[in-house]
Amino acid sequence: MRTADADLLIIPGLGGSGPDHWQTRWEQKLSTARRVEQRDWQRPQRDEWVEAIVAAIEASNRPVILLAHSLGVIAAIHASRDTAAWIKGAFLVAAPSEQRLGDVGEADAAFRPYRREKLRFPSVLVASRDDPYSTYVDAETLARDWGAKLIDAGASGHINAESGHGPWPEGLLQFAAFMKRI
Repeated sequence: MRTADADLLIIPGLGGSGPDHWQTRWEQKLSTARRVEQRDWQRPQRDEWVEAIVAAIEASNRPVILLAHSLGVIAAIHASRDTAAWIKGAFLVAAPSEQRLGDVGEADAAFRPYRREKLRFPSVLVASRDDPYSTYVDAETLARDWGAKLIDAGASGHINAESGHGPWPEGLLQFAAFMKRI
């Protein structure tokens, strides 16, 4: 599938994605990409975040591809329960583990427990070996539970601007390969 044939929904995590984050850069570069805005990026409420994602999916005119990072991954997975028919695929990056998310006081406890059933659309989960918000073993478990292809990003931190992944060309190559398989 070509990116021009899909609505690419950018779903940031806690704090949103700043100007140097790969999600912001991809949003500017990919013509059919748009950010799912949240009322409060600093104190995320599960129901609000999920409703915003569901509304963006339902407002789409083309098949939907989710591009989610961190807590945005978990919100997208919750939102996909009732919207899977519109979703053509999901590119998921740096999902936090349930245990580590519990240590993030700003995040609504209702994000947990995570959905653990196999997703009804193709997906990949890109995970780092030294992500401060997840162990690689936890990422392997999430990928297995969701039926997602796991992509090992090596020692890449949280795969955000702070860990040196502003433009993240390697990720864009992985995303292009994913789109070819859909």
